[in-house]
Amino acid sequence: MSRWLPSPPLSLTLFVVWLLLNQSLDPATLLLGAVLAIAVPLLTQSLRPATVRMRRPGVALRLAGVVTHDMALSAWQVACSLLARPTRNIRARFVTVPLDVRDANALAVLAMIVCLTPGTAWAELSLDRSLLLIHVFDLKEQDEAAFIALMKRRYEQPLREIFES
Repeated sequence: MSRWLPSPPLSLTLFVVWLLLNQSLDPATLLLGAVLAIAVPLLTQSLRPATVRMRRPGVALRLAGVVTHDMALSAWQVACSLLARPTRNIRARFVTVPLDVRDANALAVLAMIVCLTPGTAWAELSLDRSLLLIHVFDLKEQDEAAFIALMKRRYEQPLREIFES
């Protein structure tokens, strides 16, 4: 079964979405939906990361709260900076953050956190996954060490607990 349907939830979702988009239960629509529901997961199987094994759901919930708070605060700070200060006074810079986390799923979550938080953007991950280059919208040079410590404490450490402990 897993050979033909490597991800049954994905197949079911694709089939249902196909039917909803077509708004039809014609035999041809059902057949094409079934073909897509089988073919797409088979063709994209190598693109999906390893199976997730979350070890600390409480830490994951706490991290979700921290990220939500940080996103709202960052959005406010970026908006205030754009509206209240001249562009020449905004100090955009690249910061290299050393990483201890190596799990592919943890790195994917970290990428989402960094990319969704206003004022930061994931720029590059080193080939050995030990360094992360982040573009920061507004950061004083003397605040770089504090930014790195914040990234490691608020995001990387909980992700290590969730995915690697």
